[in-house]
Amino acid sequence: MAFSAAFSQSSFSCLSTFSKKPRKIPFGHLPLIRAVKSSEPQNEKIAKTEAKEGSSSNAKPTTTAPPKPKKPVYSMKKGQIVRVDKEKYLNSVNYLSVGHPPYYKGLDYIYEDRGEVLDLRFFETGEYALIAWVGIPTAPAWLPTDMLIQSDKLNYERM
Repeated sequence: MAFSAAFSQSSFSCLSTFSKKPRKIPFGHLPLIRAVKSSEPQNEKIAKTEAKEGSSSNAKPTTTAPPKPKKPVYSMKKGQIVRVDKEKYLNSVNYLSVGHPPYYKGLDYIYEDRGEVLDLRFFETGEYALIAWVGIPTAPAWLPTDMLIQSDKLNYERM
């Protein structure tokens, strides 16, 4: 039982809208680019560069590398154990943006359990840390470092 089918362009109505000829774009829709002549003549530019090379022919050409950006200094380290200060968090924009009702109990783990600093970054609004909570199956969160309480020891009792 062999099945063969012959398809033509007319059998598919959706293909009839495509033409076989490429479309030409009118010149009115293309952006115009205009060349501007430099105010300094080319001959003067060459003369200046030759004069500079001739005066310093004994000196080796110095290649100055662009200055490297300074490495930011963070207030915490990656891998550090932290908790969130409850009072600061409840009065922050981060808590208000979530829209939880007052005294919402679903976020108590961020105040009581250990959070590990995964990454540190400076954003426009300040220094933030990416925090993941140990043993809590939830996504990490970016929180400002000023609302984090650093823990000196790895094992501390839950509040």
